Amino acid sequence: MRQEACRKNKMNKTERIMLYTLGAIQFVNIMDFMIMMPLGPSLISRFGIEPSDFGLLVSSYSISAFISGIITTFIINKFERKNYLMRIFIGFLIGTFACGLAPTYATLLIARFVTGLFGGVLGAIILAIVSDAVPFERRGRAMGIIMAAFSIASVIGVPFGIFIATQTKQISYLGWHAPFLFLAILGIPVYFLVRKYVPHQSKATQLAAFEMNVMQNIKGIFNNRNNLLALLFGVVMMMGHFAIIPFLSPYMVSNVGLREEDLPLIYLVGGGLTLFTSPLIGKLSDKYGKLKMFTILAILYVIPVYLITNMEPMAIYMVLTVSAIFFVFSGRFIPMQAMVTGAVEPRIRASFMSFNSSIQQLANGVAAFLAGFVVTNINGKLVHYDILGYFSIGMALLSIFIASKLRSADGKTF
Repeated sequence: MRQEACRKNKMNKTERIMLYTLGAIQFVNIMDFMIMMPLGPSLISRFGIEPSDFGLLVSSYSISAFISGIITTFIINKFERKNYLMRIFIGFLIGTFACGLAPTYATLLIARFVTGLFGGVLGAIILAIVSDAVPFERRGRAMGIIMAAFSIASVIGVPFGIFIATQTKQISYLGWHAPFLFLAILGIPVYFLVRKYVPHQSKATQLAAFEMNVMQNIKGIFNNRNNLLALLFGVVMMMGHFAIIPFLSPYMVSNVGLREEDLPLIYLVGGGLTLFTSPLIGKLSDKYGKLKMFTILAILYVIPVYLITNMEPMAIYMVLTVSAIFFVFSGRFIPMQAMVTGAVEPRIRASFMSFNSSIQQLANGVAAFLAGFVVTNINGKLVHYDILGYFSIGMALLSIFIASKLRSADGKTF
């Protein structure tokens, strides 16, 4: 019995290679989204825009991702998942390249919208592939590896992106353009890794999905209370998180007194810690229970949110300490993703994950857009950021209640 349990919990080499390859896509995808936040001060200054304009720039990606996610919900089961992933990734790289060439605020806004059409569904397809290929007993660890892409993007990608943006300011057509051009080029070898190492969808899962028509997929999502709870779970999580994320870097510069050159340190230190804590959170989630780990992390998450959104000028080491704690406790997304994928029947999982991703992207976009109206610039200072912090804390506490009501697809508690 113990040998059987060990076998179920042991991840083999093939799974690891697949997960690292999918993680590479997530790295490029997440960095593309994240790089907008620390570039905020540069873009606001370069284009002479208001916080609400920057909020729209961030939310345009999420709004277009919502649209594409809804469309994908209706068609994803008509395609083999690996092939669909590769096609979407190509479109994403083209959109990212367009961001790197955008000369004005309007063209960048359009390019971000196009990028979101493809990038917004990448995560859903990846989660569907992982959920099909990795048993639930090992899925916490699998999600930890996939989520580690966020850590690597934070510790390497974002600081490097800011570095090349600041170091190329004097070159006429680089500066803030450089990170996007770098990402588009980096994505090319990643595409070929996907071709080689990501397996095709199993015939049984593929046939079961093909046999379901569109209305069966939609009914399967909406006629199940547990699925609706899973959707609500994601919306609450994302709205709370992305209410504060877009203005984190601008607030640190204008209110806390950090230089733009100091911003990479936030991502370097915080992301560096999560390189170790993300896999650990995944393992602990598998060992002690997804719900228990989520509840602990969600409660602890409240502390750094309050401190960050009420922060006054202080020594940089204190800023880095608080922001690092924020990054670590944001690891609550690891057990959350494992719970959501486990709550849905395999036959409708791809459609559900696409729809779930689109709803979450809409929540991101709405949160970022509305946050741009809550936060105002008065004499070079951003005010009312604390209001967003209280909202985020409320959403974190609400997410704990929703998580406690969620059940696995076979009716068990997490």
